[in-house]
Amino acid sequence: VQLQASGGGLVQTGGSLNIRCVVSGYTFGVGYDAVGWFRQAPGKEREFVATLTWDGGNIVYADPVKGRFTISVESVKNMVNLRLNSLKPEDTAVYYCAAGRYGGSKYASDYDYWGQGTLVTVSS
Repeated sequence: VQLQASGGGLVQTGGSLNIRCVVSGYTFGVGYDAVGWFRQAPGKEREFVATLTWDGGNIVYADPVKGRFTISVESVKNMVNLRLNSLKPEDTAVYYCAAGRYGGSKYASDYDYWGQGTLVTVSS
């Protein structure tokens, strides 16, 4: 399983971005059914952002992003999108997507394959 994250960039406070994760080497229904987004800000630990399963279910958000971020799946493209709205400076981080076996999990240890990350910078 390989994951490729993209779409990060520089945006002003209150702005929006769409980041994407393309998953390859995956067969739906065999093993890794969940894709999650995590982020890591400079000097901080990696934290959970959002997750779902390939059927579009089991959607879970971290409290800091609820109501602002939206996770969605485009199964035909093997792509998981994360729409970031109402961005704040504290959202600045490298955003990673990961493939895991358990739908709805917030724990990085439940995700076995990770992409390289895409940087989101929110200016104040």
